[in-house]
Amino acid sequence: MTTPRPAPKHCLVTGATGYIGGRLVPGLLARGYSVRCLVRNPSRLRDHPWRAEVDVATGDITRPETLAGAFDGIDVAYYLVHSLGTGPAFEATDRDAARAFGAAAEAAGVTRMIYLGGLVPAGVPDADLSPHLRSRAEVGRILRDSGVPTAELRAAVIIGSGSASFEMLRHLTERLPAMVTPRWVSTRIQPIAVRDVLRYLAEAAELPPEVNRTFDIGGPDILTYQEMMQRYARLAGLRRRLIVPVPVLTPRLSSHWVGLVTPVPNSIARPLVESLRHEVVCGEHDIAAWVPDPPQGLTGFEQAVTLALRRIKDAEVATRWSSASLPGAPSDPLPTDPDWAGGSLYQDVRERTVTAPPAAVWRVIEGIGGDNGWYSFPLAWALRGWLDRAVGGVGLRRGRRDPHRLRVGDSLDFWRVEEVEPGRLLRLRAEMRLPGLAWLELSVTPDGDHGARYRQRALFHPHGLAGHTYWWAVAPFHTAVFGGMARNITERARHAD
Repeated sequence: MTTPRPAPKHCLVTGATGYIGGRLVPGLLARGYSVRCLVRNPSRLRDHPWRAEVDVATGDITRPETLAGAFDGIDVAYYLVHSLGTGPAFEATDRDAARAFGAAAEAAGVTRMIYLGGLVPAGVPDADLSPHLRSRAEVGRILRDSGVPTAELRAAVIIGSGSASFEMLRHLTERLPAMVTPRWVSTRIQPIAVRDVLRYLAEAAELPPEVNRTFDIGGPDILTYQEMMQRYARLAGLRRRLIVPVPVLTPRLSSHWVGLVTPVPNSIARPLVESLRHEVVCGEHDIAAWVPDPPQGLTGFEQAVTLALRRIKDAEVATRWSSASLPGAPSDPLPTDPDWAGGSLYQDVRERTVTAPPAAVWRVIEGIGGDNGWYSFPLAWALRGWLDRAVGGVGLRRGRRDPHRLRVGDSLDFWRVEEVEPGRLLRLRAEMRLPGLAWLELSVTPDGDHGARYRQRALFHPHGLAGHTYWWAVAPFHTAVFGGMARNITERARHAD
């Protein structure tokens, strides 16, 4: 007599628009699980290839009243969100969100929660942890105490194409052949490949109900950050890096240095760097009792880097760390609102007719940013990116996920893709530090039998006097920046046709 297979799990995934969640969802679907994604803005899932296979619930874990119904019929709930980089009050935000999530899951009869937290250094009291790690540990405790059995998987540095930790390592190594570094480059770390993280997360759905605990998860290698940079350099075909650790660079100071050199802004670089003050090495491997290591073993650091570099080269980065943040609240004005909505809305509109088919113009529009640049006054764009980095913004170094295609939610240098209508419209929302909200709209329509009409709108919704002052201070440069952009985009389309 054969043992009947357990019924497929019904999973709720938070953070589906982020780096880990966006990769976990297709893995759960491949295992035959049904998936519901809890998101604040459902439109950000629209262009994911698995969108038609999942249910979507609209809600915000920081607002308990929006969670009603999201947990109905759910067996396993994944908690893959945090408030990293949102400001000094992030610990309180994470604390309240975890309590609301745990209470909603317990009330709905959820039988398992799974949380991806940070690897906590052994023997270090909470008071001595970085705020980031202290908050991650507190969230885990809250979920485990909720009454719902919770598996808290604790990982250190995650190596994979698009992860914040990997982007920090990659850009530091590639851009600095010689560097004076802080002491934390000598800290021992147990990195883990993103593929192993995703396997643990998916397999944890089948843990028995009595399991309510933390698990340290890591790869087979224990390395210092300096060793990781040197190994990365070798795998990337770079010369050996000259690395000189000095004691004067504190984690706070070095986070600013990381923020200037890498695409990771200070608000995220600081907690990542501060978490490296202590050794982060697994204290146990108990997870193997329930989720055995694969026959070929866990993925080593060098294999994980090789896989990540291959995906970047082949433009197959499925999700990126920067996908997780999108500024603005639902109440913010949109460029599609009437002119009188939300107060002042400044505009700079440029239109041009081009003797090229609309498809040729669209290819140039969709390829904007990243390595292709912004088609006008490169020095002005570079200066604006540098100024943004200097005040803790994202700058221009985030690039793009895919060199040819954009989807809603993608980061694009210091913009975020807010809307894509293929072949017709691209709307970007600014994530640079500004005294207001800004958008850039690029669109194309047919014009006659063989031509196209290109339209470009830069919009700015000012906040207070500083916002109005900012708009008029930069207005004299609009002809060079936006006028040049419209001219060069249409010229590129005409010559490419």
